[in-house]
Amino acid sequence: MRAIVMTTTGAPEVLAPRDLDDPAPAAGQVLVRASAVPVLYPETKVRAGAFPFPAPLPAVFGFQAAGTIVDLGAGVDPALLGARVVAATSGFGAYAELVAADQDSVTLIPDGLGTEAAAAIQMPGSVALALIATAALTPGETVLVEAGATGVGSCLVQLCAARGVRVIATAGGPEKATLARAHGAAAVLDHATPDWADRLGEVLSGGTVDVVFDSIGGESLTPLLDHVTPLRGRILSYGWLAGAPAQLGAADLILRGLTLTGCAGAAWLGTVAAQRSAALDAAARGLLSVDIDATLPLDAAAEAHRKLEDRAAFGAVLLRP
Repeated sequence: MRAIVMTTTGAPEVLAPRDLDDPAPAAGQVLVRASAVPVLYPETKVRAGAFPFPAPLPAVFGFQAAGTIVDLGAGVDPALLGARVVAATSGFGAYAELVAADQDSVTLIPDGLGTEAAAAIQMPGSVALALIATAALTPGETVLVEAGATGVGSCLVQLCAARGVRVIATAGGPEKATLARAHGAAAVLDHATPDWADRLGEVLSGGTVDVVFDSIGGESLTPLLDHVTPLRGRILSYGWLAGAPAQLGAADLILRGLTLTGCAGAAWLGTVAAQRSAALDAAARGLLSVDIDATLPLDAAAEAHRKLEDRAAFGAVLLRP
């Protein structure tokens, strides 16, 4: 089979196409013939060495793949043979024509939802649903969605708008701002401009933000704090696009009566995993969608990673084995 092997940590070029033996499913596993592999932003951090790779290198890279189950290991439900699924791996093995995955890690793709669409939506949709549940939104509130044109951000915009919540989003540049508005944002600020937090105050016209969905991290939250509703404002921090988690101290929150929830770690990943089926169901019912920027050949994995790191993608990037 054709696969993408991570040879070491480093630049996108460490992802190298290789011809390898076909894998065989172990007991409790299924074998998926992949037709769409989502390229996920956290994968670029793993490849670069910011997070540890969960297997000895060199190894086949990749977290998720969508396709059809073509073989079963011992003890697997025979009804799964031939099913369309999105498979989640333990962090390696998905950038390949054939993917072995645990039976419990696959999510059935509902009728009416294409395989590419399922590959594009599962990760951002499940993260967004977990964030929405954690935020405990109520109709009439105002939320700020950082990076509202990214996969997770666009899903958050859609879900919040559908719940009767006023959505203010940020985006990098006019084209991404247009995407955020198309998904339901009432106002969009360009977070690439240094005074965007001041402009947030103008948009609020004396009001405040009840919930901040923070995907940027770093120092991005500091100028926003006085725009967050005192005593009941909630900040959910789930991303590090700035390269570091949110740089806030306890006093920053306590003196304003705000809460910050860190959405990371093993327990959080379990919360996200529990939303995988719901994300696909929402997409099948037309409640969630993700723009697909590009579908590239499997051998173009390095190009796909570079596209994400350069913030040049206007939607999901998929690989087609």
